[in-house]
Amino acid sequence: MTLPKFIITSDGHLRLGWVHMHRDLLQSGDKCFGGGYFFVDSVSMQLKLDRSSYDYGRPMWHLLTRLVVPHEYRGMSIVYSYDDDDCGDVILSDILPVEYI
Repeated sequence: MTLPKFIITSDGHLRLGWVHMHRDLLQSGDKCFGGGYFFVDSVSMQLKLDRSSYDYGRPMWHLLTRLVVPHEYRGMSIVYSYDDDDCGDVILSDILPVEYI
């Protein structure tokens, strides 16, 4: 069964897709800085990211200097929801420079 998953690479690329395993999103030479699941909320214009990858763990946003996002998500807020109440939601598009490809 495929699910909507994402990974973040060491150079800041946000890779999204309907895949079996998070590793299916990796390209040759990538180093993964974590992953999780995604949902597009077209009403609130948000790309919502949450949870963590079983293989790669929770995304390490603090290690990134930029976020490289597919152009289809231009104009959307990019939000990561931590799975605990201590951190809450982080609007990544407010704290990291975003480049669209």
